[in-house]
Amino acid sequence: MEGTFWSLVPPILAIALALITKEVYFSLLAGICVGALLYTDFAVGAAMETTVGIMSTKVADNISIIIFLVLLGMLVALMSKSGASKAYGEWAVKNIRSKRGALFATAGLGTLIFVDDYFNCLTVGTIMSPITDKQKITRAKLAYIIDATAAPICIIAPVSSWAAAVSSSLPEGTGLDGFVLFLQSIPYNYYALFTLLMVFLLIVWDFDFGKMKKYEEAFGTKVTGETDADVEAYQAVGNGKVKDLIIPIALLIVFCIAAMLYTGGILEGANIKDAFADCSSAYSLVIGSFFTMIATALLYLPRKVITFKQFTDSLAEGFKAMVPAILILTFAWTLSGICGEEYLNIGSYVSGVVSEGNIPLAVIPIIFFAVALGLAFATGTSWGTFSILLPIVCTIFANDPTTLMVLSMSAVMAGAVCGDHISPISDTTILSSTGAGCNHIEHVNTQIPYAMLIAVICCVCYLIAGFANNGYIGLVIGLVLTALVLWVIKTKTKKEGSKSAA
Repeated sequence: MEGTFWSLVPPILAIALALITKEVYFSLLAGICVGALLYTDFAVGAAMETTVGIMSTKVADNISIIIFLVLLGMLVALMSKSGASKAYGEWAVKNIRSKRGALFATAGLGTLIFVDDYFNCLTVGTIMSPITDKQKITRAKLAYIIDATAAPICIIAPVSSWAAAVSSSLPEGTGLDGFVLFLQSIPYNYYALFTLLMVFLLIVWDFDFGKMKKYEEAFGTKVTGETDADVEAYQAVGNGKVKDLIIPIALLIVFCIAAMLYTGGILEGANIKDAFADCSSAYSLVIGSFFTMIATALLYLPRKVITFKQFTDSLAEGFKAMVPAILILTFAWTLSGICGEEYLNIGSYVSGVVSEGNIPLAVIPIIFFAVALGLAFATGTSWGTFSILLPIVCTIFANDPTTLMVLSMSAVMAGAVCGDHISPISDTTILSSTGAGCNHIEHVNTQIPYAMLIAVICCVCYLIAGFANNGYIGLVIGLVLTALVLWVIKTKTKKEGSKSAA
């Protein structure tokens, strides 16, 4: 059943069960088991061996991410227990006095942390949740803002782990400069740009729609008790100040960037561009977070912000807090593995459908956007989608970097981020809900209408840009169309609210 339609069954089953039952662990495990059974022709023993083997391999391959999550969880626990988060929250309450201000601060911080989406999701949620709680902003809305300023900002930031992932996805021997192509694709990455515009307009115009609106109406004044875990997970016992939160976060950013340059060979003579392109982003995050941990200990302990026992207790608490996220990621990675090239080979089936179609070049961008969206939704991975589809784009256009080729590459990136956004098994979606302290399925359900609205606008723009052979035309039309559609929805929503009030 490898490389056939049946390879789509496990992820579709997992996603459907997650949306229906709202139980993500069971749903992912069910998808894994069905995938293993399909691969082994329903031999139960062999299926079990296959599952354990894939899970072991995936955990080993992603151990740096797991270590980073653990270290980041420890840092979060330290900052919370030290009283630094509480002090920042008290400062923010005095200086951020409105819901709109809190949302702008969240979106602004998410935009500034562009190095890596994992780092973005967990850091922004940790810092902003006390502030958004005070302004009666639901955790679902917080999770959306985090998610909408994580991958979308990383995929258009030249200095990020995503730029390296895209550059490395191009096949060898093409003669193409992956980093240059990435830079050229930024203005055509419609989903990322339109999503960022929508976040800004939703905050400025102060409205919601779809399931988010219903959720806000139901839980608009309830910010605790709606999450998978207790939002007050760490009791503040120290006498930390605002600087005790800001300094560790700033150091984490600096150390992570420095580590990326180091692993990319900056000390061996590589320039900054090549160093970021060749870096090991996951390993760099581990190095950066480890040195930040040491620096935080040196910042807290000599000043007696917390005691040594409280310091060591925080490490264990931070580890435990990350266990649910690690478990979900482990299952998601395993499901992605069973659908991978060595097993059910979902990529072969998708690429075959795309490459064998005899279609005009002008509609290639919109087709790749739709295929990337579906593939990322089914597998929960943007980077995996890049690695499957970008080589196909290069083949179709014979490695000739024309406008249509760059537009098609941008469409792959945009579709991958969109599919990643709406997939319950996506790691960044999981980490966004984790960082916000939001029920994972509630985050997915409330985010899908927003993401799909932008997806429809992207389809229109890629179609226009393809036939016009000009990506900037699609960009301008899309920006205007996004603002216009949201204005119409806002007006309709306000009228419906007025009628209900009357």
